Amino acid sequence: MKTCIIGAGSWGTALGILASSNKHEVTLLTREEQQAETLNTKRENERYLPGVPLPELLTANTKTTEALPTAELVLFVIPTAHFRQTAADCLPHITPGTILLSCSKGIERGTGKRMSQILSELYPSHPIAVLSGPNHAEEIAQGLPACAVIGASQEQLANQLQVQFSTPTFRTYTSTDVAGIELGGAIKNVYALAAGIAAGLKLGDNALAALTTRSLAEMTRLGVQLGGQAETFAGLSGVGDLIATCFSTHSRNHQIGLALAAGQTASEAETNLGMVAEGVPNTRSVYEKAQQIDTRTPILDAMYAILYQNQAAAEVLHRLLTRDPRSEVD
Repeated sequence: MKTCIIGAGSWGTALGILASSNKHEVTLLTREEQQAETLNTKRENERYLPGVPLPELLTANTKTTEALPTAELVLFVIPTAHFRQTAADCLPHITPGTILLSCSKGIERGTGKRMSQILSELYPSHPIAVLSGPNHAEEIAQGLPACAVIGASQEQLANQLQVQFSTPTFRTYTSTDVAGIELGGAIKNVYALAAGIAAGLKLGDNALAALTTRSLAEMTRLGVQLGGQAETFAGLSGVGDLIATCFSTHSRNHQIGLALAAGQTASEAETNLGMVAEGVPNTRSVYEKAQQIDTRTPILDAMYAILYQNQAAAEVLHRLLTRDPRSEVD
């Protein structure tokens, strides 16, 4: 299956390496001429995945008119803040019937829509699926073992993509709960920020374990109210992605949390990181969505207070720990 990946960051490149290892011809679509030239000549993504060689079947291009019309499968691997505009810009160049796969984790601010919903709105006649899970690009690009879940409302489509992306080191599962998969991937980013703050404040393993456990309960409660299935949040796109993002040093959101604990602003932390951490914008969009349905989200509320109400992390933590006692299953 000839594949085009929109977005040549670390995750887009890792997915390109993965797909081309299955003998698919893959094009990374980037807006930067210099990046495309470097990828094609040096056979390495020096900025995002230094030291990882690119397969021969993986090339880069900046021209949508060349990369998109011949693609049978198009992956959207871009920051969620730019997702709608990018998808709209690509619309004239994508052939009718082309399979669209969203690999971006987030919720659109204002509309509260998931990325697959945006694609369905812009591409109503196209087959659409999502891919998510505990997938750090650095490890997947190196061929380390990992798993992911592919979601589609049509089971046959999910099965087809499962074959395309399964390798000896990358195992994929399927699901029809598209909403649950996307919500898990988006909401966990918020809790990864909190975990980074907890680690940065040196609160200890007990606190971090408790925070992650209560985050899962909160994420599941919110995700089910937003249309996901509870069992999905116990799977790869839920607890799996939550664990990886909360504890791994590869996690951008965890790194932003560490910086926040050290006194940096979110803007300063993102600038120093040099990459987009979805947890920062997702905190606002998920918080707004939670407010609309009036659900209880104390950890989400705490992160919103830190990021957007300029409240000190230590003060917010104290409020979290001194809330009224309640049953664990409540």
